[in-house]
Amino acid sequence: MDFFTIVMIIFIIIANVIGLLVFLQKRSIYFAALTILCLAAVFGGAGSILAIVIIRDPFSVFFGLQIGYILLMNSGIVLLIAALTTLLRKMYKRN
Repeated sequence: MDFFTIVMIIFIIIANVIGLLVFLQKRSIYFAALTILCLAAVFGGAGSILAIVIIRDPFSVFFGLQIGYILLMNSGIVLLIAALTTLLRKMYKRN
């Protein structure tokens, strides 16, 4: 199970780095959150396939679903930060 924990951490880091690169290119944190959300589905599927190939058990699909869930929460956190940042910018722009 240590191998799958390392794979999960690597997928999370890769998704966040791709989200950062999208943010730096597009200058939109909302687009970065959408990218991480899409990567949640992609990496969840990839994790499921990887677990099925290694473990050879149908219940290993839940490993990929766990990766997708964690990345979904990560995307929600990025979206919340984006909303708070936009709100703070509008508040300070008024003053």
